[in-house]
Amino acid sequence: MDGERRMSLHLDIEVDDLEQAVAYAVEVGAEQAKYQPQETVRVMLDPAGHPFCLYTD
Repeated sequence: MDGERRMSLHLDIEVDDLEQAVAYAVEVGAEQAKYQPQETVRVMLDPAGHPFCLYTD
């Protein structure tokens, strides 16, 4: 299976308080990705390295 495409799902999660949501995500095992595209979006990585985004409107 190496080299084969694998299905994935990207989550964009709207939050009320971005700083608080990032802090909680880090507390439970996520980390911030190096690349951050916008001030109102935080790209996070779960413990397995899968990306997801936290954002405010």
